[in-house]
Amino acid sequence: MSEGEVASATASGCDCGRKCENVAEQMSLDKRKGRGEVNSGLTHECGVFGCIGTGEWPTSLEISQIICWGLVALQHRGQESAGIVTSEGQCAKSFNIVKGMGMISNIFNDEAIRKLKGSIGIGHTRYSTSAASEEVNCQPFVVHTQHGALAVAHNGELVNCDSLRRMVLERGVGLSTHSDSELITQALCLNPPEGESDGPDWPARIKHLMALAPLSYSLVVMLKDKIYAVRDTFGNRPLCLGKILPSNEPLDGDCDESREALGWVVSSESCGFLSIGAQYVREVYPGEIIEMTREGIKTIDIIKIEGLRSLAFCIFEYVYFARGDSIFEGQMVFAVRMQCGRQLAIEHPVEADIVSSVPESGNAAAHGFSRQCGIRFAEVLCKNRYVGRSFIQPSNRLRQLSVAKKFGALGDNVKGKRLILIDDSIVRGNTIGPIIKLLKNAGAKEVHVRIASPPLLYPCYMGINIPTREELIANKMNAEELAKHVGADSLAYLSVEGLLKAVRSDIKTKNGEVKIGHCTACLTGEYPGGVPNLLDW
Repeated sequence: MSEGEVASATASGCDCGRKCENVAEQMSLDKRKGRGEVNSGLTHECGVFGCIGTGEWPTSLEISQIICWGLVALQHRGQESAGIVTSEGQCAKSFNIVKGMGMISNIFNDEAIRKLKGSIGIGHTRYSTSAASEEVNCQPFVVHTQHGALAVAHNGELVNCDSLRRMVLERGVGLSTHSDSELITQALCLNPPEGESDGPDWPARIKHLMALAPLSYSLVVMLKDKIYAVRDTFGNRPLCLGKILPSNEPLDGDCDESREALGWVVSSESCGFLSIGAQYVREVYPGEIIEMTREGIKTIDIIKIEGLRSLAFCIFEYVYFARGDSIFEGQMVFAVRMQCGRQLAIEHPVEADIVSSVPESGNAAAHGFSRQCGIRFAEVLCKNRYVGRSFIQPSNRLRQLSVAKKFGALGDNVKGKRLILIDDSIVRGNTIGPIIKLLKNAGAKEVHVRIASPPLLYPCYMGINIPTREELIANKMNAEELAKHVGADSLAYLSVEGLLKAVRSDIKTKNGEVKIGHCTACLTGEYPGGVPNLLDW
């Protein structure tokens, strides 16, 4: 079946298309075996970060500390493992490496930071999507080639990993894990088709990888004295640049290229830049390869896919994954979420006394909803921040209680009131019911649920741990049925059209060559390039 036929079959919902999706789902499940169970919500796979000092080396910047703080700002993208790799810029044979399981604050103590000497480094924080949660899969991956050490940190998931794995194995390269990131690292060690005459041509190797695997990834690739920042040609995963300035210089406003940089950073999100003294510069363009050295940064190339009509930036970065103070496409995520709330109020108004949210995921949308409809916002739930994740739930009763123990109801704000409760999404539907019961037990007269995104109907194959179609509650019940099931007086979702309108209401981009576009595959089943496992790029 051709790529066009696959895409057409999927979009039309024919039996062949549904069969294709079933195969893709099963392969995705097989690929993701070994991870901890997640009983509710979504999980992102990881965050990447890189830093390099400019001018004379050793740099005056505390590279390892900057990377550690950068990863702390990205902790929401992954809490299973983390790692930092640094280079002092002199020896190509060895890097300084600290990796481990758990939270960043538990891995990088004073002793670890002292070990990570260097003027250049990359870091990674991980939630597994394509390999088991084990220390062997911690990133960055480091391999030793005949040309020196190479370190790679990866955000995303290769949709054609099986064909790429076969190709690498056929070249005689052994793989020690099932991680996409190790696969990328080993693929970069292969000579490009045009060959190399005078040592490794790393940009050519990166271009070769991009030709083999169009999506989904943002990469930071480190050699002894340089970093390459790479974003896939669809722009599916985020990646942005920051400029470290002297401590007495302001960090707000547009980046002034005349201002001297003490160093450069690259990150999955911009939310940590201010805390490390860096000014947001711009996003890495889709398909762009940026080289970062002590002399500064430069674009090596921007790879384009022939016939690509629009990009496919993951729309759930806006809805759920990114931190509210991050910037994508020239707009702050918090502002977009407020706009989603405004649009939700336009599409699904309801009479009530107060608007509130499921903290903290629904906060921004709830404020937008409140401002649009004129009903005051008030907090009704108090979140317990010290409840750990529960993987083993022996009974449905305890599973529901495990959700309820995360929140307390603010009785004085709830009693006798008609509430509009805003959340960002519903996945399996086993979280919202206990919350509604908690609020009604506290005296709420009515609870009307409004969801600031459309129903989740399809799994994701590009780095988001969205369950199978059978596990997604929206495939079992419509909004009216779900409202009855969870005990809500009414329930409504934001439409796909409304979400796109909210996301695109204030986009500002510096690269207008390709039409702005967003991946809505988990909402519509329209995957960039078609159902992924049947394509062999």
